[in-house]
Amino acid sequence: MQNLRRKPGLTPGIEMTTGPLGQGLASAVGFAYGQRFERGLLDPEAPSGQSPFDHKVWVICGEGDLEEGVSSEASSLAGDQKLGNLTVIFDANHIQIEGDTKISLGEDVLKRYEAYGWYTDEFSFVQPDGSYKEDVEGFAAVLEKAEQVTDRPKFIKVDTLMAWPTPSKTNDPSAHGSALGAEAVAGLKHALGYDPDESFHIDEEALAHAREVAQRGLAAHKEWDERFEAWRKANPDKASLYDRIHSGKLPEDFDQAIDQAEAAFETGSKLATRKASGAVLNAIAKVMPELWGGSADLGGSNNTNIDGAASFDPADMSTKQWPEANPYGRQLHFGVREFAMGAITNGILLGSDTRPFNGTFFQFSDYERPAVRLAALMDIPNLYVWTHDSVALGEDGPTHQPIEHLAAMRAIPQMEVVRPADAFETAEAYRAFFEKDNTHPTAMILTRQSVPTLAETQAKAAQGVRKGAYVLIDCDGQPDVLLMASGSEVQHAAAAAKTLAGEGVRARVISVPSLDWFEEQDEEYKEAILPASVKARVSVEAGLAMPWYKYLGSYGKPVSIEQFGLQGSGDENMRDLGITPEHVVEAALASIEAVKSAH
Repeated sequence: MQNLRRKPGLTPGIEMTTGPLGQGLASAVGFAYGQRFERGLLDPEAPSGQSPFDHKVWVICGEGDLEEGVSSEASSLAGDQKLGNLTVIFDANHIQIEGDTKISLGEDVLKRYEAYGWYTDEFSFVQPDGSYKEDVEGFAAVLEKAEQVTDRPKFIKVDTLMAWPTPSKTNDPSAHGSALGAEAVAGLKHALGYDPDESFHIDEEALAHAREVAQRGLAAHKEWDERFEAWRKANPDKASLYDRIHSGKLPEDFDQAIDQAEAAFETGSKLATRKASGAVLNAIAKVMPELWGGSADLGGSNNTNIDGAASFDPADMSTKQWPEANPYGRQLHFGVREFAMGAITNGILLGSDTRPFNGTFFQFSDYERPAVRLAALMDIPNLYVWTHDSVALGEDGPTHQPIEHLAAMRAIPQMEVVRPADAFETAEAYRAFFEKDNTHPTAMILTRQSVPTLAETQAKAAQGVRKGAYVLIDCDGQPDVLLMASGSEVQHAAAAAKTLAGEGVRARVISVPSLDWFEEQDEEYKEAILPASVKARVSVEAGLAMPWYKYLGSYGKPVSIEQFGLQGSGDENMRDLGITPEHVVEAALASIEAVKSAH
C-alpha cells in the first residue's frame, strides 16, 4: 500500500485490470461464460455445484460502472444466459466526482436489473434514523439468501456512505478520487481509536485474524484437489483434454486441419478472405473443441458461424433460426453489442482454458476498441475477425467503410493486425496466430469482396505470412522499385509489376500481411525484404498511408485513401479513389523519378 500508484508492475494473483469503469462487470460475465463452457467440455454430467469446474464469480461495482453502457450490454446477456454463478454487489454510495449521482443516475437500478432477468435485493448500512452501521451479519444474511438462487444472476444493492467515518470527508465527492490528506487521515484514526501519529501500523491481533483466511483457503483447496483427482481418475480422456488446453498446447492434428482447408482453395479462382476465414475456423474447430465464438449479429456476414454447433444458451432460448440451444453450446450470439462482446471474450480468456473468437464489421471495431485496448494491455490472445475491411464493401456507404481503422488498430501497443491477401494467406495467418510464441491479441482484417487466389501465395505463404512481409514476386537483379501491399491490394501490386516489367522497370512485389509481425523480425531479414539500397518504393493499401511512411522513406509514394468513402459499388469506389494497378504504376514511376532527381 505504501507504493500504491507509485511503482509500475504486475500484482500476482490479480487476474485482470478493471481500470476503465464497466469493463470489470462486463468481463465478469465472460468469466461466468467461460466457466460454464469449460464445464461442458470436461464435466457436463456432474450435478450442479459438484464439479471441480464449478465456481462462483463475484463483482463489486459502483455507480460509474453501471453508468457505462458496456455493463448494461453485458448484464442483458447475463440475464438471458441465466448465469446463476454470478453475483454483483452494487456499492451505492450515491457519490461520484461531480457530486450526488442523482444528477445523472436517476433510474431505479434494481428494476432495471430485474428487467434483465436478474434476482435483485437491497440492504442498507444507512439506518432509518440517518445513522450509519456496517451491519456485516445482516448483509451476510442477504447474500446467503441470494446464494439459494441458482437459475439467474444476482444483483445486490448496498447503500453505503463514502469515506465513513472520516471527518469532513464522509459522503463528500472530494473523497472519490483523491487522497484524504493528512488532516483527514488523522481525524479518521482518532475516530477509530488509533494513534493519529502512527502510519501503516498493523494490529497483531487483527493481522492474525485476517490470516485465518489463508487456512480456510488451504482447506478449501485441499477439498478441491481431492475432487479434481477423483474426476481425473474417472475421466481419463477428459483429463487428457484438460491437460492439453490448460497448458495451451495445440492438438496434434492442428496443422493437418489447416492443410485440409487449404487443399480446397483453387489458384486462379476468386474467394473473399472472410469466406476463407470461415472455412479455416471451421476446419480448426473440428480438432479444437476449446475453440468457440460468434459475432455481433453478423455471423453470416463475418463467416463466424461454426457448422453444426449448438448455440451457447439455455435450452428455452432456441429460435427458428437457431433451433438447437444448450448451456454448453459453442456458437455465441452477442446481438449488436460490440463492446460487451470484446469484454466478455476477454473474461472468457482470463477465466477459463478455452479459446474464444469474436467478429464484426471492421468499421464497428470502433465500438469494441476499449475492450481491445484492454486485451492488449493485459496481453491476452483475443482473436478478432473483422470483415468488410475497406471501401470495396460498396453500397453501405461511408458510415460502414473503414478508412483510419488500420492505422488506429496498429497504433495500439501489443496489438497485432493481420490483413491477408487471399485464401492461402488467410489460412496461414490463422496457423501463425495459434502457433506464435506471444499472447498478443490479434485482428484478422478480411474482405467482403472476392479476391484472386494467387499461385504465388500457395507457394510462399506458409513461410512468408508469419514473417509479416515476404517477397511474393521478384525480378532479375536489383529491383528499381519496391511495391509493398496488404490484403486485397496485393493483386494490384502484382498487376502493376507486370505492367512495369513491360516498360523495362524491375519491380519487386512484397506482400505485407502484418506490419506488426514484420517488426518482430531481425534486421537481416528486414534488409533482405526491403533493401536499403532501393529508395524507390510504393505502398498500396485502401486506407490511410500513415503506417507506411516509415517504410516509404524520403522518396516513396503511397497509394492510399485519405478521405471518407463513397456511396458507389465496391469496384467503383476503389477505382474512383485510386486503388488501381494503373495508379500503382504511376506512383512507382514517380518514386523512381524522385530518386533520380535527388541524385
